[in-house]
Formats: sequence, structure tokens, C-alpha cells
Amino acid sequence: MDRLTTWPFLGGTPVRGRARELAFIEARLDALARGAGGIVLVEGPAGIGRSRMLAEASASAKRRGMRTFQGGADPDEQFVPLGPLLDGLFAGEEPLAGADRLRDLAATPGQRFWLLQELGDRLREAARSGPLLIVLDDLQWCDELTLLTLHTLAAALAAQPILWLAAVRHGSVPPRVRTTLDRIRQAGAHELALGALGDPAVARITQDVLGAVPDPDVLRVARRAEGVPLLIEELLAAVRDEGLVTIEHGTARLRAGSLPLTQLPLTQLPSVARRLARLPAAARELVETAAVVGRPVTVELLAELLGRPPATLITAIQESLDSGLLVEREDRLEFRHELIREAVEAALPPALRRTLRSHAAEVPSARAASPVGPAAPPAVGVRTGDRTAEERLRAAAADLAATAPGAAAELSLRALELTMEDPSQRPRVIAETLPLLWQLGQPARAHDLGASALAAGDLRPDDEARIRLAMARLASHFDFAEAVRQARAGAALPGIPAALRARLLALLCLGLSLAGDPGGAEQTAAEAREATDAARDGIAQATMMVVDSALCFYRMDWNEALRRASRAAALAAGLGIAPSVWIPEALWQCLLLTVAGRTEEALALAGAGVHDTRHQGQAAAARLWLMHRARALLDAGRLAEARADAEADAGLRGAFDSGDLAELMLLYTLTRVAIHTDDREAAQRCAAQARRVRGTGAPLARSVGAWMLVLLADFDGRPERARAELDEVLAALAEERPALVSPVDPVDTPALVRTALRAGASERVAPAVEVAERRAARNPDFAILAASAAHARGLLDNDLAHLLHAVRLYEGCSRPIARASALEDVGRKLATTRRPEAVPYLDKALALYTRSGAERHAARVRRRLRAAGVRRRPSSAGSAEEWPELTASELRVARLVARGLTNPQVAEKLSLSPHTVASHLRRAYTKLGIGSRAELARLVERRDNGE
Repeated sequence: MDRLTTWPFLGGTPVRGRARELAFIEARLDALARGAGGIVLVEGPAGIGRSRMLAEASASAKRRGMRTFQGGADPDEQFVPLGPLLDGLFAGEEPLAGADRLRDLAATPGQRFWLLQELGDRLREAARSGPLLIVLDDLQWCDELTLLTLHTLAAALAAQPILWLAAVRHGSVPPRVRTTLDRIRQAGAHELALGALGDPAVARITQDVLGAVPDPDVLRVARRAEGVPLLIEELLAAVRDEGLVTIEHGTARLRAGSLPLTQLPLTQLPSVARRLARLPAAARELVETAAVVGRPVTVELLAELLGRPPATLITAIQESLDSGLLVEREDRLEFRHELIREAVEAALPPALRRTLRSHAAEVPSARAASPVGPAAPPAVGVRTGDRTAEERLRAAAADLAATAPGAAAELSLRALELTMEDPSQRPRVIAETLPLLWQLGQPARAHDLGASALAAGDLRPDDEARIRLAMARLASHFDFAEAVRQARAGAALPGIPAALRARLLALLCLGLSLAGDPGGAEQTAAEAREATDAARDGIAQATMMVVDSALCFYRMDWNEALRRASRAAALAAGLGIAPSVWIPEALWQCLLLTVAGRTEEALALAGAGVHDTRHQGQAAAARLWLMHRARALLDAGRLAEARADAEADAGLRGAFDSGDLAELMLLYTLTRVAIHTDDREAAQRCAAQARRVRGTGAPLARSVGAWMLVLLADFDGRPERARAELDEVLAALAEERPALVSPVDPVDTPALVRTALRAGASERVAPAVEVAERRAARNPDFAILAASAAHARGLLDNDLAHLLHAVRLYEGCSRPIARASALEDVGRKLATTRRPEAVPYLDKALALYTRSGAERHAARVRRRLRAAGVRRRPSSAGSAEEWPELTASELRVARLVARGLTNPQVAEKLSLSPHTVASHLRRAYTKLGIGSRAELARLVERRDNGE
């Protein structure tokens, strides 16, 4: 057969500089064609081209007509027994027979002997029909059973025409992998080590990427990758995409003739970002710190900079070495490639880089060079009581707060340690530290710190007021009653600064309004406005604008509510307050847009909030934005995505943590999704939580819990129970009581009427319909209000004209499930007397329900159509419009993984086996053309942002 001098490439650039390695693989495939199997072990560091060599070998084998199986391990899926090998054997064009049987054996304890016997038998049988190539990538991440199977079967089947081609990364590997490598080497495995490319190959790759012959300056940039093919391609692609290269007369030149280091687009190296994202938080922080130091670093210096004893870094150091980012040389750690170090450093906020460099420079050289030393002191190079160091740390923490809350909190805590001998400064530092701990996702620690300071007493009024302001702001994120208590106590303190009192009163009003007590908010608002105007404090003024927005909303003036919310956001932005962390004020604007039917705007705002807070490391704020996006997705009829966001948040927080805003938004979203999708198990969980919420003292929580119980009782077919739960809900509506996530949502009113009709309580919901009509009349600019009011009236009066009017009005709203409900009600009404006319309405309702994934409603409409003499085949909701590649199941798994859940957490959330989760995820990777969780997270973020 013809020999390949430059193999046809599968995508991207051709293989360059690997003629010897390609010839070796060709020779092994020639031997396989003659019936000689064996093992080939491809080794090399990350990015060197191991996976590419496996892909080229597979392609060559397929061209020869050989049966090929391709599998690979994932660092997050090591818990799936034999997953990498089984996925390779049972996927592709010609899967091995008996998949289910072998998977069951792999998952059953004590069945390894029979598993190996049966798998060996099936491979022998397959090899009788022709040679087999079995490819296994990333051996360093394989589970124990896969490793056992590899070396056991490779030895047992050595006489068969089966070639095992495995790749493993150089460097630190787990002991079980090292043992397997030793065994297959002893069994006679052929080893193929991939090293750095030489200059000729680098020049050829540069020409491939840029499409022109590179000049010396361009080659100088390419050499920065030190012969690693993946880094060469990524760096050159980034330089090209940034417009830093020009092509003239077939030659690629740098735009300015030479490129300073500071201009290299190092943040655009995807492989570095992926590897860093895979690391646990502690290891990632260690790697980032080492990158800023910029030189080989001792463990002692890292411990100093991180503020931890050296012994606590053992796990993080091992994980960093295992990742291949760092290597150990003598008694120091350094980056495997300088380009990687620079890329990691470039991705950090400038303020964080400056702070860490400053600290590293202050560490005495003897301490920095020593591999072993005592535990780090509270702050680097300073003593307790050092006022200058304390002020410097506080200033650095303030500088980093918006972009790196973890580092900011660490610095603030160090400053706090320095105040042990200076009680006069300690309360101020505590007040500054509390919001940083919350942003970092440690609200309990923040609460304990603040509570202990207040309990200790002996505080000056202004110091106590600052701590209570921080505590009130902290509580406003999850416990309005506590926020009100802290703000009220702080505002009552004598002699405090005017601006401080104004902020406390504004926060008091905000807590009252969001807790569902507009009367209390109105009573306090006049005093708060007077204090705010007198103090001329911009932050207090912005918060009071949000309070005014909420009060306008409760008075049914929605235009003014939205206008004031927008003005408040503009004022906050002008003050330098990022919307993503202006919590709960910015969340109020998002929810207003959602209930007003402006769903796309709400999704854009929530998506920006999720994006910004995640990139800034604002863990707590990111979760709140995630919940609000889930609510907006629910209203947009994107149920699979709404459930994924809500379940991801529950998985990250621990399901249903206590807290008003967080808990109620989560409960509302998951309850409505469970009902729409006919998820009985999820509905039971929501019912238990709703009963607990209804028993709390806050008006908001009581009304939301009661409303969820009404819906769930109706869902369970228990009208008598639904009727008993109606009292609290109807009381809230009759009083026009406000709530963030209760029946105040316009489309909840038709649902309430329908439930009451089924429960035989039609006379009791008439006031609720009147409230909806009054609200619509006062706000003619909001089609959702008129549509839902007409819908509710049509249901209550059994009036076709109102229902038809609702259908027309819903056409201008982005609430597909609400529109489908009105269409179904029209079809149901027409079907009794004018059956042919009912079918088009029912068909439209079915299409909307199906597209949204509302399986329960879709099934009911199909029954109505059958009763009208029309049969429609059940069809899967499939995938969301934004994710046409994926099925609904794959999308749910992909979204949860993108939110940061591990495969076991996803499996538990979705009541699936870990193997099923892994299979869904692998199929999603294949369909989306990606290969890692980091790539998936970025793709989800881009699509959620409409890119």
C-alpha cells in the first residue's frame, strides 16, 4: 500500500515534525494487518500531540478497513467503572456486541472475573472477522477497573490480531496508573515518546496557521511555545485573530515589526484555561500565586503568600503537579512552560497581580529560599499592631473586592488579625470584611463574625452602626426579617454619621418592602428620604429609588416602578457599583422585567449578572442571579434550562438552604417546572418544602408557600386539599399584598381561577379576577396584564369572547406556556359545540407545550384532540431552540455540569446512574464539538448571552 509522508489531517493543521513517529505507527498497523497485535504506549506532556497521534492512527486503520474502537478518560468521570473502555467499544460505527450485559457486570461488585472473561471472549470473537485497533486516550485519568482490564486483556489476548494503542501524559500520575504502565512495559509494550518540535516543524506549523511564510519576528513569537504544537497553534491563532499579523507578498509579518511581551494575547490560550478550570479552588489559587511570583518558588514562599501553613498545601501542590502545569525541580516549583505561566498571570486582575508581587517582594530572601520553615504569620513581613500594614491591606482588599473577592477577603482577614492590639480599628475592619465573606460564598462565617462583634459589646455607636449596616446588607440577601431588625437597630443608635444613618434607613425600607410589608415601608420611607436628602449619600439615594419602585409596583403603577428601577440602576452604575453585586436591588429590576412580560430583557440582565459574578468569583451573588435566570427561563417556556439552572443552584448551595429570597425563588421555579413536566417525585420534594415555608412568620414566605401548596394539591388531583389551602392565597390577593414570587405574577391568576373552579370555590376567586382587571386597566402598556386578566375572566365566567381576546393579547407576550393555556381553553370551549373549529386552537397549544417541554399539558391536549376525532403522535420536546444539537436529557445534564456540579451530583439530582450521566455528557461533547467541562461552561455562557 502507499506510504504516507505527510498524513492527511483531520482538521486544523497537518501533522508536522513527526515523520519518525508516523512511520512507527504505520509499521505497527502493517504488523496488525499480518495478524500481529500488541501494545503501543504514546507518551508526552500536555499539548504535545498525543491525542492527535491516536486520531491519525485510527484514521489510517479505518482506511485499511480495520475495525477501530476509540475511548478516552475524563478527569471527572473516574467513578464510572470501565467507562472509558466500554464507551470506546460500544460507540462508533461498529460497536461490540453485548453492551448492556458488560455494563451491568462492570457496575456489580464482585463480578470482575466474569467481566474480564466475557469481554475477552467478545473481543476474540470480533477479532476472528479481522484485525482490531483499540485506542484508549488519557490513561492517567482512567479508573482502576479500566487499568486492570487493559493490562490483563492485553496479555491474555496477545496472540490475537488486536493492537492496543494507549496514550498517557508525562509527569506525575497516580500510583495505580504507574503500576499499570510498569506491567504493560514488562509485557513488551512498544513505547513512542513525543518530544518538543524542532524549528523546521515550528516554521511549517506557523505557515499552516497564518497561511503565509513567517518572517523572523513571527517565528520568534512561535518559539515562545517551546515546540509544543497545541501552544504554537493557540498562540499564533490568537495573534492572528487580534490583527497583530499582516500578510504581504506571501510573508507573514508582525504589524509593528516586533511584538513586545505585554502585547501578546496570552489570555486567549484555551488549553491553559481548560487545565486551570479543572483544578480545585485551592490548587488553582496556588498555581495563580506561583504565576505572579514569576520565578521558581519554594513551598515556604507560597505558604507565606497564601497565608497558610506549608503542611496544608500538600494536596494543592500534588494536584498542581498532576495537572502538568507545575513541575518540581530540586526544592522548588516552577511552570513546565514559561508561556503557560505568563498566560495564567495575564488572566488575573491587575490589582491582584500588583498586591501579590508586592507581598512576594517583602518576604525576606532567606525565608523565601528555605524549603521548610514555621507556619506563616498573620500577615507577610509585618507585626500585630502595625497600623501602616493594616491600612495597606485594607486598601488592597478594597481594590480587589469587585474582581477578586477571595483575595480581598483574605487580605481583609489579615488586616483584622493585625487589629488584635488595636480595638479602635477592629470594628471598622469587621464591617469591611463581612460583605467580602458573603461575596466569597461564606455567609455563615460572615454572620458569626458580625454577631460575635456585636455580642462582645463596648462598641462606639458609629462602629456598631457600621457592623449592623453590614449585617443588614448581608441578611437582605436571604433573610428580610433579620435585615429589618439589624437596620432598625442601627438607625436608632445615637450620634452616628448622617450618611450611615441614611443607608441604614434605606436598607430598612428595602427589607420591609421586599418582605411583603409595604405599609411598614411607607411609614419609614418619609424619614428615610429626609435622611437621605440631608446626607446627600448616593448609595442611600439609589437604594431609596428601588424602594420607591417597589412601592409603585404595589400601588399598581408598573410604568413608574420600572422607570424608577432603571434610574436606580443608572445611579448605582454612576457611583461605581457593579449591577452584578448590587444585591438585592438589581435583582428587583430583573424580577420586574420578568413579571412585566419583558422576558428577553430579564434574561439579558440575569445572564449578564451570572456571567459577571462568575468571572469575578462572586459566588453568593452568582447563585442569586442564577435563580433569577431560572425564573426568567421558566416564564420564557424554556423548562429544561430553567430546571437545570434551579437544580444546579440547589446542588451548589445544598438544596433549599434557609433564606427568603433564595429559597422562595428556587421553590417557585422548581414547583412550576415539576407541574408542567409531570415530575411527581420533584413535586413531592417541593410540597415538603412549601409546607415548611408556609409555617414561617414572613408574609412573603407564607403566601408563596400557600400558593405552591394550592398548585401541588391540584396537581395531585386533590381539590378538597387545594380548597383548604386557598385562604392564605386569596387573602394576599384581596389585600393586593406584594410578593416577589407569589400569585402577584400575572399568569398565576388564571391558574388560581382554574384551580378554584376544580375545587368548587369559584365564588371565592372573583375578587382575585377583579384585582387582575384593575391592575390591567391601570397599566395599559403591559399586554401581559390585559391578557391574563381576560384569561382569568373568561375562565371564571366560562366566556368564549374573553378567552379569544386573551389569545390575541398573549400573542404580544413572551409567555408561551400562558398563551398555550389560553389556546387550550378556547379549544376546550369550542369542542363542546363547534368541534372542527377547536382543532386549530388545540394544535397551536400542543405545539407550544411541546416546544417548551411541558409534557403534562401536551399529553392532555392530545387527549382533547383524540376526543375531537384527531390523532397527533406524541413527540419529544427534544432540545431547546438555543440547543438544537441536544436532546432534552442531554441538555439537562450539560447545563448542570456547566454550573459546576460533578457527575455524581448530577446523577443524584436527576435520579440517574452515574454511567448514564457520563454517557449523556459524552454525547453532548460529541454533538457540540468540544472535549472538556471548561469548554462546555464557556459554550453555555456564550449561548446564554445570545452569542
